[in-house]
Amino acid sequence: MGIIVEDGEMVGAPDGGWGWIVLLGCFVVTGFSYAFPKAISVYFKELMKDFDCGYSDTAWISSIILAMLYGSGPIASIMVNKFGCRRVMLVGGLLASGGMIIASFTTNIIQLYLTAGVITGLGLALNFQPSLIMLGSYFDKRRPLANGLAAAGSPVFLSALSPLGQLLLNRYGWRGGFLITGGLLLNCCTCGAVMRPLKCKERKVIACSQELKEMLPPEAGQENIVCENNNDKKPSKKKLLDFSVLADLGLIIYIIAKFIVVLGLFVPTILLVNYAKDQGVPDQDAAFLLSIIGFVDIFARPTCGVVAGLKWIRPKMPYFFSLALLFNGLTDVCSATSTDYKGLVIFCVFFGLSYGMVGALQFEVLMGIVGKSGFSSALGLVLLVEAVAVLIGPPSAGYLVDKYKNYELIFYMAGGELITAGIFLALASFFFIRRKKHKDRQQKHHGDKAEKWDTYVQLTVLFRYVCY
Repeated sequence: MGIIVEDGEMVGAPDGGWGWIVLLGCFVVTGFSYAFPKAISVYFKELMKDFDCGYSDTAWISSIILAMLYGSGPIASIMVNKFGCRRVMLVGGLLASGGMIIASFTTNIIQLYLTAGVITGLGLALNFQPSLIMLGSYFDKRRPLANGLAAAGSPVFLSALSPLGQLLLNRYGWRGGFLITGGLLLNCCTCGAVMRPLKCKERKVIACSQELKEMLPPEAGQENIVCENNNDKKPSKKKLLDFSVLADLGLIIYIIAKFIVVLGLFVPTILLVNYAKDQGVPDQDAAFLLSIIGFVDIFARPTCGVVAGLKWIRPKMPYFFSLALLFNGLTDVCSATSTDYKGLVIFCVFFGLSYGMVGALQFEVLMGIVGKSGFSSALGLVLLVEAVAVLIGPPSAGYLVDKYKNYELIFYMAGGELITAGIFLALASFFFIRRKKHKDRQQKHHGDKAEKWDTYVQLTVLFRYVCY
């Protein structure tokens, strides 16, 4: 007695519908995840006074948040595969909010590291990664545009959170500002609630024996069954974290490049406000510099997403990403000597444009390398590697400022790292893609020869059968 069961078939990405609501949720989560570690820098001067510490000490707060955002990637992947995106995001929203609320009652810098750094960073990580996974599930043909629009959440929130933080600091002090920010982070729970999983259609079951047909009721196997599958209900045999994705050389190249990128990508924005204040720029104007970056970034990311979706650009996404990295690195290097406010504004305009390009393309490149099936595990592993880099970058820059009292060094350092990453990614992708295309042509050639041989064998057998 046997039975043939055809597995459930996932519904294709709708590229719209409820996907736009998912995109909105991802927009908000991305905004908090990327903008908050930079916007919190407006509080650093007051924290340095209250806790009697230096630039490198306060820079650790942003670094720990970013390190948790990246380093918790494997944990988020495992939790998503086990519990689903919606539940994980709800828990993450509570942690992100609770961390900032508790941080408002801290009495030393170490407690800030544990609360605003570790707890809030972990909460943001448990929101950020699931939102990207859901976005990739709902969009396919429009995925570059969707990624660009979702990534625009970072500059929008940076434009708002930086002046808002300065306003809260002036009116309520850093403790009141942390407390109110904790309340704002509860919106991550709302974003998690709208992450409705996609449905799947399970094909009808075909009975192969009369005994089984008699045992089943007449309606059984006659209708298609609709079941929720996606991220809330996973097959029992699915790996919680699939390390086999590391066998892809393209992913290894991407991981190395992103490690170098993260060493310098966040350094200018984290230390920019303090740098401007040290140059005599008023506090409100200094905080507004981040808003300029954010405002330019708002238009850069969706525009870059549209360009990335063009037919002649999408197959060459790694090269486009390399161009964005080179642009960002050259902006840092060329602006190292800017000391007046006008020069800083010009730097912020070009930095916002290049930073937006990097932000809009980074996850689209990763999705193009590993595909939807391996994206969850690959993203977790990539973020884990980047966590090491983000723990090194900003504190190292802060140490250079404390020791040499020279901000030019951090711009040269950050710019050099971005340029190196761009050149490496372009060259490595060129040789890897060329070798892969050559290998594919060889396999196709051998496959054609094998197919011709199989046809010859089949014709020979048929001829012998007819003769006999």
